[in-house]
Amino acid sequence: AGRTRTARTRTSRSSHGAGPERTVVVRPGDTLWAIAARTYAGDVREGVWRLEQRNSLASATIVPGQHLVVPGG
Repeated sequence: AGRTRTARTRTSRSSHGAGPERTVVVRPGDTLWAIAARTYAGDVREGVWRLEQRNSLASATIVPGQHLVVPGG
């Protein structure tokens, strides 16, 4: 049985009142798709879009050590 890697998260208050937001620290090998799959229960494509929008990303390129805000839902 393989081990599931869990990103470190920190909870903060959303400015939109949609619930708590979390901050995820990107680890080597992480992709927006993988982070969205871990953090959203619904369509992963929507999760990727929400991550891109919330973090004002110009592309899907992320780097280890980068902090991403995961919008609350």
